[in-house]
Amino acid sequence: MTLAASGLAKAYGARRLFEGVTLHLSPGRRVALVGGNGTGKTTLLEILAGRGEPDAGTVAKPRDTRIGYLPQDLREVYEGTVRGHVMAGAGHLSKLAGTLQELEHRLSASPDCQDELVARYGETQAQFEQLGGYALEAEVAKILAGLGFAPSDSQRPVAELSGGWRMRAALARLLASEPDILLLDEPTNHLDVDSMSWLERRLAAWPGCLLFVSHDRDFIDAVADRIVELAAGTTTAYDGGFAEFVVARTERIERVEAAAARQAREVARVERFVERFRYKASKARQVQSRVKTLEKLERVQMPSRSELAARFAFPPPPRSSRVVAELTDAAVGYPDGEGPVVAGATLAVERGQTVALVGPNGAGKTTLLKLILGELSPTAGQVRIGASVRVAAFGQHQADELDGAKRAIEVFSAGIDPGRRNLRTVLGAFGFRGDDADRRVAELSGGERTRLALARLMVEPANLLVLDEPTNHLDLPSCDILEDALGAYPGTVLLVTHDRHLIRAVADALIEVRHGRAVWHLGADESVLFPQALPEQPAPDPQAARTPSPVRADRAERRRASAQERAATSKLRRRVAELERAWAATDAEVTELHRRLSDPAVYERPEEVHALASAHTEAAERAAALLAEWETSLAELEALDSRPEGGSAAE
Repeated sequence: MTLAASGLAKAYGARRLFEGVTLHLSPGRRVALVGGNGTGKTTLLEILAGRGEPDAGTVAKPRDTRIGYLPQDLREVYEGTVRGHVMAGAGHLSKLAGTLQELEHRLSASPDCQDELVARYGETQAQFEQLGGYALEAEVAKILAGLGFAPSDSQRPVAELSGGWRMRAALARLLASEPDILLLDEPTNHLDVDSMSWLERRLAAWPGCLLFVSHDRDFIDAVADRIVELAAGTTTAYDGGFAEFVVARTERIERVEAAAARQAREVARVERFVERFRYKASKARQVQSRVKTLEKLERVQMPSRSELAARFAFPPPPRSSRVVAELTDAAVGYPDGEGPVVAGATLAVERGQTVALVGPNGAGKTTLLKLILGELSPTAGQVRIGASVRVAAFGQHQADELDGAKRAIEVFSAGIDPGRRNLRTVLGAFGFRGDDADRRVAELSGGERTRLALARLMVEPANLLVLDEPTNHLDLPSCDILEDALGAYPGTVLLVTHDRHLIRAVADALIEVRHGRAVWHLGADESVLFPQALPEQPAPDPQAARTPSPVRADRAERRRASAQERAATSKLRRRVAELERAWAATDAEVTELHRRLSDPAVYERPEEVHALASAHTEAAERAAALLAEWETSLAELEALDSRPEGGSAAE
């Protein structure tokens, strides 16, 4: 089953999201849709899922195609148990199972028409078995376990679950239904590293069409074999994972920039001709021809690099003691619990460290965090909080609590002493530049509100920053801003996140919370960030753990080769530009010498005529040589620029 979209366009009032979008999804193709907040990724998914209508264009698919769609936020209220909800996802099998139960009841209750009922039961049972019905329960149990549900959770009512766990149940239902086309909008927002690792492996082997939106680089790299970027109102496709996308996108932008520069030079040359001969009757036809050429010219559109270059200069926070928090054989639990959530924890968080807490949901990360911060008392052992520790905390739902009627700059600056800082400049570093700082909070997207809440928090004079899932709903450029901000933050950071790229970029150490234990790992241990990727083995040697896998090593080698090729291309591009400037200067010199030789008065001075003639000849020869070298170098560069690229359609 395939899905083909052609010429899709969507606008809200005067705001155009996209137009001319063409996608082709085929079985086995796994496509990641990336782009900034507000570019229309969710709207595009809704149109493909049949939950929205485009202003123009069509979506074509075979009549019996089954599409599964996971939105960012669930609005439906589900009834029944977790197991029943997930089982119902396999609707065709659930219907057959219901028919079997009905026939069994009729066979036991009615002595009449036994032969007919037995025949129908046999046919239905054979169909149910052929379609894998008897393996469905085992498959559902496997999916629920992979997404972090305990066996006892299967009988819990879905309505009792938190929003994050309801999203997991909805994802489990979709996976169990095995649709022909699977559309996922930020499926990792509510997953821990264990569940993400399991989902990566599941989706990497997905046999149908898969299109998903994600800001998680590692997840994209593990699952996608093609990236489609939605930017500037259109889509561009790139083969490979995220690492290949970054390289290919940079190369494409450089090619377009070079083409735009060449076009600009040609336009400037034509405009100079028009301006010079506009009022000469003998040149009127040529002037009009060039004017029409300029009017018909399709200008090369410069693509956005989607980079929010940020510069952070946080004020020095109040100095805390060297040890911010220290646990010695500590245990913690709740009075109504059966035992400690975490026991035997011994660790120390020092001033200036960034420490990430990782582990499956429900393992006790939040409980341990409360213990470290002194919000819970230990049931055993000791906890010592350092002197002069001032905490600033970001919760998962903090962005939703901002006052929608206020402007971004008002929310950001409320109660802050600017000192010598320009708060608009500081807010601009978080992506709110110019008029964006004066937008109402209610007008901001979810990712923009999250960014504003983080900016407000990080500018406070605190020396311990606690962040709980700060990357949810952030686009990739915003995640880069957060990464840069954490790198520049002078205080201590405790970070709970499933974004492994962010952890790897900023964390000095990990606290792995699992099976009632809290284990300290120095650095961003890959075996902790990618759990259960291989069958259980003895603990790896720390040095060996740093050795990249063959796949990652191959990607790294390709990136190095590509970087070398880009460097050579850039060097050639600079050489072309240098030759062009040198030729233009020499050509201007030839023109000036020719003008002076054209002056009749100069021939009254024979010595000067001889010198001018010699200089003209020498300059003309230099200009010819430079032009020849420029043409050769330009041909080489254009040959590199004309190599095939990803194209604009996803297959």
